[in-house]
Amino acid sequence: MHNFNFHRPLTMDEAINWLGTSPEGILLAGGQTLIPTMKQRLAGPSDLIDLGGIAELKGIREDGGAVVIGAMTTHAEVAANATVAAKIPALASLAGGIGDPQVRNCGTIGGSIANNDPAADYPAGVVGLGATVITSTRQIAADDFFTGMFETALEQGEVIKAVSFPVPDKAAYVKFANRASRYAIVGVMVSQGAAGTRVAVTGAGSCVFRATDMESALSGDFSAAALDGKLVSTDDLNADIHASAEYRAHLVTVMAQRAVSAAG
Repeated sequence: MHNFNFHRPLTMDEAINWLGTSPEGILLAGGQTLIPTMKQRLAGPSDLIDLGGIAELKGIREDGGAVVIGAMTTHAEVAANATVAAKIPALASLAGGIGDPQVRNCGTIGGSIANNDPAADYPAGVVGLGATVITSTRQIAADDFFTGMFETALEQGEVIKAVSFPVPDKAAYVKFANRASRYAIVGVMVSQGAAGTRVAVTGAGSCVFRATDMESALSGDFSAAALDGKLVSTDDLNADIHASAEYRAHLVTVMAQRAVSAAG
């Protein structure tokens, strides 16, 4: 690693102050991507600002018709939480399928969506459920938050505080996982409720995206059969040693149909 200054603020104001006064400071959430990157000397922040001591960034609560999850809540906590399991079991299932026990007990929802790995699970959950990302300065709709590969709408000095998930009438998340990493080669979150009918896809492209043709089909007939023959374009899909663009396009339909069956 390169040398860096370490800070562990206890309040949001302290964290934002350190972030604003550090020339090349980086926030540390779960560290599941950042720490390996620093070990490989691919990242060399001047300051590391650990959010783990800020109590207001942790926890899960109901708020009207939504489940609000603090940014520093771990995947394991989401997976095991009774409120999440009762209100949005698809989200509990998604969190329980991330990585391995070490990753689930260290990684956080805020860190995952801020990193926006194209094969991560949470972006599909956030977009597929029509969630709202609550930051230190504003609220960002899911459709506006993820802007590209490892890119989000977050501005300099802006910190994720929580994510608010509206409770759907029905939802499910299904993924075709890499056997080694458990990252999604293709993962699909399907939901229907106050946020409408939504189909969000991760792993297939450079960034999570909505399959709008599938959403239209499911709006009139929420069944796996409604997606027969519905294929996403291969033009912007990933192609690598794990799967071709054509195979990923096929998997999107298969995973979406399985998710619809599981939700319905």
